[in-house]
Amino acid sequence: MAAVSDRLPAFPWDKLAPYKATAAAHADGIVDLSVGTPVDPVPELIQRALIGAADSPGYPTVWGTPALRDAITGWVRGRLGASAAGHRNILPVVGSKELVAWLPTQLGLGAGDKVAYPRLAYPTYEVGARLCGAEPVVYDDPTELDPAGLKLLWLNSPSNPTGKVLPKEELVRIVAWAREHGILVFSDECYLELGWEAEPVSVLHDDVCGGSYEGLVAVHSLSKRSNLAGYRAAFIAGDADVLGELLEIRKHGGMMTPAPVQAATVAALGDDAHVEEQRGRYAARRAALRAALEAHGFRVEHSEASLYLWVTRDEPCWETVAYLAGLGILVAPGDFYGEAGARFVRVAFTATDERVEAAVKRLG
Repeated sequence: MAAVSDRLPAFPWDKLAPYKATAAAHADGIVDLSVGTPVDPVPELIQRALIGAADSPGYPTVWGTPALRDAITGWVRGRLGASAAGHRNILPVVGSKELVAWLPTQLGLGAGDKVAYPRLAYPTYEVGARLCGAEPVVYDDPTELDPAGLKLLWLNSPSNPTGKVLPKEELVRIVAWAREHGILVFSDECYLELGWEAEPVSVLHDDVCGGSYEGLVAVHSLSKRSNLAGYRAAFIAGDADVLGELLEIRKHGGMMTPAPVQAATVAALGDDAHVEEQRGRYAARRAALRAALEAHGFRVEHSEASLYLWVTRDEPCWETVAYLAGLGILVAPGDFYGEAGARFVRVAFTATDERVEAAVKRLG
């Protein structure tokens, strides 16, 4: 039983437990800014759609209902600028983390293959490579990688943890390089609708991919934009051949989005008002936390998009974690996301208004 788990790094969040205990001992309670989990209510129209589909006794399909496929393709065309997208270019998944972790395995990768991802990155990219026995490789600029044996290239814009956004011309350059070398690109775009000081662009935008999705797949989630982390509602879009192969594999594996969640996803993708309302909440929290952190002596880098502030006091990240825990504020150490983050911490602004106000007061 230990053979597979032995390939994996230690689960990072377990290391935060003693700091969480320190923060929780604060007289006014903990302000948990460590995990970017939504705390605001699920919009009522989405709840109603879920409840309306609650009587779903039969098995759902892996590819989803025609209504779900229509909703996803319509959103991909309108929001991502992928004008040629059709049903064969989309596939629902059971939350984006599941997809990231198991994708290299489902692609048939293994020993001798390489999976590349940013030097500062969501830890699950590495986990996915290690689960199938492939070699994980980090990069600063993917076009400087040795393409030999490189089968899967992860992009992440906006970035988790830094909030950095890849500009359109950079995406065009990377896509051209990957296609030249026959490398499959998966672009994690789960924070695309949360740009603050930059406008994130999808790898599927007509101006980036030239209207062809060959060798390109984008990953999207409703967890953050619609407060649906508990629903595990996500999808991928792009190369029809790649998605068709994944559909066949996932059918055999029974990887089905529950029918009520499919109905809720249709409602969520068909409404922009709740997305703008949630953006407003996050914008206010972001502004308050950023001002308080900077006034307290922190420096914010990147952070032009996503739900995080990437900050430093030019000291080892665990010293910063301990310091803030003493104020009752829990944050994520930067080295969770790679050695390059060893002097940074990631501060999520997904806490309630009341808890954000408490953090601002303590920092003041």
